[in-house]
Amino acid sequence: MIEDSFQHQGLRRKLVEEVKRKGIADPEVLEALMKIPRHAFMDSTFLRFAYQDQAFPIASGQTISQPYTVAFQTELLDIRPYQKVLEVGTGSGYQAAVLAEMGARVFSVERILKLHQQARQILKEMGYTIKLFYGDGYAGLPAYAPFDRIIITAGAPAIPEALKLQLVVGGILVMPIGQRDVQTMTRCIRTGKDEWQTTAHGSFVFVPMKPGLEGK
Repeated sequence: MIEDSFQHQGLRRKLVEEVKRKGIADPEVLEALMKIPRHAFMDSTFLRFAYQDQAFPIASGQTISQPYTVAFQTELLDIRPYQKVLEVGTGSGYQAAVLAEMGARVFSVERILKLHQQARQILKEMGYTIKLFYGDGYAGLPAYAPFDRIIITAGAPAIPEALKLQLVVGGILVMPIGQRDVQTMTRCIRTGKDEWQTTAHGSFVFVPMKPGLEGK
């Protein structure tokens, strides 16, 4: 059982207000952040920092994203209930939980076995019905495509072609694009069979997106 005390809830309320002040306006995104106990996704070493608006280390050299960044990507996705959403990079599972809270049908793939296993355990404990896969994010999940939305939580020089093709026409893909030191948050809408429209939405720093599997 995950403890979610009044203290946790109070700290979470302050975090949501901070994220709101920074420009996140979608009330459903803010409500999702308020509902989810972020501390449950973090190593006990960092519990006292769980409700600061910062990224923190998790296992295998990865991070749990800054709440503002999670909210920013989610807002760009423009989620609607029952939409089919592919997340590339499960990580801690926090972003997947946010998507699920907003009513999406979430499919999430993670290349690092340890993270995949940890996320599966915590999300199950929290009662989320999220389909989690251990696999290469560059390949996506072609057997379950197409998707209404795709979110990529690691930086790469370009959108992998396989992922673009797994998006429905009219669908939205959001990912950070650029080199290792800094990336541009990019929103890509598939406007036709072979047509995409992209827009840039500011600079962010993400861990690099890597191919293949780790920990098999």
